[in-house]
Amino acid sequence: MIYRHCIAPPRAYTQFSHDIIRHPRLSSDAVRLLTWQLSLPQGTRESLSRTAERANIGACAFTRAKRQLKDEGFVHERRVQGPGGHWVTQQLVSNVPLSPAEAAKLLARTPVSPSSPQVAPSPRNPAVGERTGRLTDGLPYGDTYGNTRNRPPKPPEDAPDAPAPAQAAEAPHASPTPEAPQAEVDHENHRPDPPTPHLEEARTLAASYRDLDPALRTIPRAMHAELTDLTARWLAAGHPPAAIRAHILRNLPDGDTRVHRPGGLLRYLLSEVPPVPPALTSPPPRNTPPHAPQEHPGLSTRLATLRECEGDHVQATLFRPTGEEPLCPACTARTTTVPR
Repeated sequence: MIYRHCIAPPRAYTQFSHDIIRHPRLSSDAVRLLTWQLSLPQGTRESLSRTAERANIGACAFTRAKRQLKDEGFVHERRVQGPGGHWVTQQLVSNVPLSPAEAAKLLARTPVSPSSPQVAPSPRNPAVGERTGRLTDGLPYGDTYGNTRNRPPKPPEDAPDAPAPAQAAEAPHASPTPEAPQAEVDHENHRPDPPTPHLEEARTLAASYRDLDPALRTIPRAMHAELTDLTARWLAAGHPPAAIRAHILRNLPDGDTRVHRPGGLLRYLLSEVPPVPPALTSPPPRNTPPHAPQEHPGLSTRLATLRECEGDHVQATLFRPTGEEPLCPACTARTTTVPR
């Protein structure tokens, strides 16, 4: 059981119809927004969004309440263009539902507030100042041959080791002495170019790096030329292709470690060329069995005891033999199970 006690206010009150307060299709935010607008003094030009901000009504709740008031006919809006060309939004709030025609008649009686007059710009100098010369072209100031990246090569006449024309013409009767071909030096990267006799073999070997390990399958094709140059230096130093492959496999990370940049890893592994071990420079003895393990100082103990399978594989497969068998256990089992 509920009891009500009401005292009529002597001032600052507004009379509302029960149809507004008990409207079945208006939410509490819509009713509060409408009653707040109707309680404002006569002639107040407060927009609905400002009223919602003062009444602590959120953006989503305000949009929903405004849509309900417009659907029920308590709020009407229209956009008109003023004398200065500016567009103005007019809002009409009523305490009874109005049709669009009735709202248009009431809005037509309301004059549109004139826009602020446009002011012509005064004659004065631009903010950027006077015109100056362009500074976007030309070389940077200072010494361009300092410790900078991608510096241009020095001209040939500035090189101290360049022979003079008079010295080159001296002793015409002297027979030319054959000299060993030397690799040209790349002044930009400070490393010699690879010798040409090993380029084809190095190109073929560099293309096979993808098949050494699954972690090397995503080598960028743009790095193929760089890896070819590095491989050619290893071949020129006397390292056989098998030793280069073993060096790469020996320095790869464990199987659980993911290689994010395989091209950069190969560039790091092949950047320094070690001297050729004595075991690789001397030929093996003639009485050595074909599958006897040889001692290689450059190989680890684990790789020295492995042997390459002679079976049909997509890539080279190593296994640890128990005797003199040339096939891995998988190929041996496949050979014994094939019916004749």
